[in-house]
Amino acid sequence: MERPFPTVAVVGLGTMGAGVAVAVAKSGRRVIGIEAGEDSAARALARIEEATAHAVERERITAEERTALLARITVGHELAAAAEADLVIEEVPEQLELKREVFAELDRICPPSTVLATGTTALPVTRIAAATARPERVLGLHFFNPVHSMKLVEVVRTVLTSPQTAEDAAAFARDLGKEPVAAGDRAGFVVNGLLFAYLNQAAAMYESKYASREDIDAAMRLGCGLPMGPLALLDLIGIDTARTVLEAMYEQSRDRLHAPAPILGQLVAAGLLGRKTGRGFYAYEAPGSSKPVDAATGPARPKGPGREVRTVGVCGSGTMATGIVEVFAKAGHPVLLAARSQEKADRAKEQLARSLERSVAKGRMTAEQRDAALALVTPVGQYSELADVDLVVEAVAEDLAVKRELFATLDKVVRPGAVLATTTSSLPVISCATATSRPQDVIGMHFFNPAPAMKLVEVVSTVLTAPEVTATVLELTAKVRKHPVECGDRAGFIVNALLFPYLNDAVRMLQEHYATVDDIDTAMKLGCGYPMGPFELLDVVGLDVSLAIERVLHQEFREPGLAAAPLLEHLVAAGCLGRKTGRGFRDHARR
Repeated sequence: MERPFPTVAVVGLGTMGAGVAVAVAKSGRRVIGIEAGEDSAARALARIEEATAHAVERERITAEERTALLARITVGHELAAAAEADLVIEEVPEQLELKREVFAELDRICPPSTVLATGTTALPVTRIAAATARPERVLGLHFFNPVHSMKLVEVVRTVLTSPQTAEDAAAFARDLGKEPVAAGDRAGFVVNGLLFAYLNQAAAMYESKYASREDIDAAMRLGCGLPMGPLALLDLIGIDTARTVLEAMYEQSRDRLHAPAPILGQLVAAGLLGRKTGRGFYAYEAPGSSKPVDAATGPARPKGPGREVRTVGVCGSGTMATGIVEVFAKAGHPVLLAARSQEKADRAKEQLARSLERSVAKGRMTAEQRDAALALVTPVGQYSELADVDLVVEAVAEDLAVKRELFATLDKVVRPGAVLATTTSSLPVISCATATSRPQDVIGMHFFNPAPAMKLVEVVSTVLTAPEVTATVLELTAKVRKHPVECGDRAGFIVNALLFPYLNDAVRMLQEHYATVDDIDTAMKLGCGYPMGPFELLDVVGLDVSLAIERVLHQEFREPGLAAAPLLEHLVAAGCLGRKTGRGFRDHARR
């Protein structure tokens, strides 16, 4: 089969355009690079030569391959040179009228058979195509930066793009060693459509002073396994670029969650655009530097003296409870594992023993360390046994009535001055606190599953939590080798408040038939470096759990955009809850 587009023109040779030109030349194709003006063309060629020299140094290509690659690239400043290309890829600045002018001129210059592609990240491809007399041969080819390492290419069709043009463009992307995903022409396409709403909410969360920038970023890295926190990522992308994408998304959706957070406009007006200007949400060593100079290092620090915590009680017998027991026991704390019966408590300790044995088998701890940790754990079948502990951590069912009943019981049996903590992920901590006569001693300690492996703990203070209790839990969390982040008592805390609207948006994207489950998952893994796509994650978490959290968020904030997607509601009603039932967004029973 003949390879599509043997000669490719790239118009605009900034960072992205130069990267595309090199990737295309590396595939053996002839590349015609075009810049606006002789000086710009000379700088662009130097940029390409420097980038390929670095590739040789890092052993991505050989010196001989570099020589052959550069021989296939010509760089000039006349747009007329594009007439020789089978495909033209435009990578000029993200301004709609500028792109329309370029496409109108390309339409005049190029033969009718030439395919014209825009590299826009958010602007409407249809409006760009309308500047030509060949809209059926116009589409978007959205590469990701840095082009040499990012595998994803979004192939964006308009309602007029011919199927053959889209097929040829996808084959071209595959021939470059990329993975194409099909997308329709709407603001943000797949990746940015999901990513930028999440980034926007993180910016709004920081602006509201709900949590510090370091805690927001650490929460999403450690709680979700993301390669970067959202505010650091906004600085990398460019705050002006992010605002442009969000404006385009809001213009189409009119969803208030897409309206750029005011802080983004303030930073842009002040010229604080992120890494490229040396300051955005963080300050950097110099413009273009990746090293922040004003970021706090390490976890949140205690605010003043706390209380001494030596002995710990953990209420519950499930996976989360035994995981938390393991964390404290391995850190040297005597732990009472309290369940509703002695039998349940004994079984939970047996589960803990199996977990520790697996750690020994994997070389993560010695047999002596295992035995020492187990010796610190005492299973008890009555909550009255917790009378003298310094801290109680509740890890029972995620049901407010059950938790309130337990806190009322703990209030009666646990000594005055002890800290009472809940591991709830979505219920209001204050509702647990007000079931006691000592709400000042109640706090949230939201561990993530599996607790022994996950570094993050959200430390959630209510309006009644005493400062010394917050200080106690921040200090203790760091001592047991976890990373605490501090936040207030509102729905979702940090992680779930940012994660679940993103997951809900992905479900909406699917239910609107915009893209497939596989394409959306592939796009987010390859385009953002996420460890799992949204539908993989939903099936692991459980669709019923996800729906419950979505409802809590919607009830708290009353944002229409936070209402659970109907498709999620329908799947839960049908009993398709994800991996635990064998079917969710994918059929796991057949795998």
